Amino acid sequence: MSTILVTGGAGFIGSHICEALLRRKDSVIALDNFNDFYDPRIKRRNVAEAKETAEKEHASFIVEEGDIQDTDFLEQVFTAHPIDGVIHMAAYAGVRPSIMNPRLYTQVNVLGTISLLEAMKERAIKRYIFASSSSVYGNNKKIPFSESDPVDKAISPYAATKKAGEVICYTYHHLYHINTACLRLFTVYGPRQRPDLAIHKFTRMIMEGKPIPFYGDGSTRRDYTYIDDIVDGVVKAWDWTNTRELRYDIFNLGNSQTITLTELVKTIENVLGRKAIIQRLPKQPGDVECTFADISHAQEILGYIPHTNLEEGVRQFFLWWQKTRKDILYE
Repeated sequence: MSTILVTGGAGFIGSHICEALLRRKDSVIALDNFNDFYDPRIKRRNVAEAKETAEKEHASFIVEEGDIQDTDFLEQVFTAHPIDGVIHMAAYAGVRPSIMNPRLYTQVNVLGTISLLEAMKERAIKRYIFASSSSVYGNNKKIPFSESDPVDKAISPYAATKKAGEVICYTYHHLYHINTACLRLFTVYGPRQRPDLAIHKFTRMIMEGKPIPFYGDGSTRRDYTYIDDIVDGVVKAWDWTNTRELRYDIFNLGNSQTITLTELVKTIENVLGRKAIIQRLPKQPGDVECTFADISHAQEILGYIPHTNLEEGVRQFFLWWQKTRKDILYE
């Protein structure tokens, strides 16, 4: 058993990771600033569910509320707890918002990551997971995307911050011998998904009889990956860092299938039993044409194998949404 700090631990992916670790009897410290990028009540409910899991499993779960940019706060957290390693999920996410506020994304995603690594360095903490993104591939012409592909042409500030994060992580790995796995996550969805993301937004708007925003001609493709499969990959990567052998690597975590925007809407319609009203809009700046993960490296090294198809994943999301929609504040 380990004591693991999960940054962004109240968020969509982070809270699921916390619960998976708690089921293994690991001790978990969830760090989150509960900002208002979306309704903070969603994050507090996520934490409440993780606390229930901790009680059921008789595992230790502590929530630390603060910001990774606050070095005094980080000092307090790392001093108060015997942390064995860090799973760094905290970040400002989203391609389109990053175009509107690139300074904020750089401050949190780059400088915040450096502050966290500095705290680890000072205490010789040697295990680290960094949540990167499929967006680093930009409009890569080679399909599917492989970890060995060049990623020097980011087309959004968000993607640029994630590429910068990978490089910074390698620097600290090289200088301070921190075992590191950078995980490029491909379009994660499922229960607790953020309200601004497509599957959540489309579900709500279809059920409310409102037009859904449909950017472009519907041919853009995404590699939608269900949350349970992502969490399984994260935990496998965490276990991979547990060695005296010096390790750094980058892994794609995706479903290794692509779905067009048109196919996504049809799948949601089938699950909901309702037709969508389509509001056709121009393609958005920063949006990539396609994401498609080559997961052979993660399969070989980590034993990562996704199991959930899109229709089943959307069905599980819809069941969650039906239970929780009254508690979510939509703008």
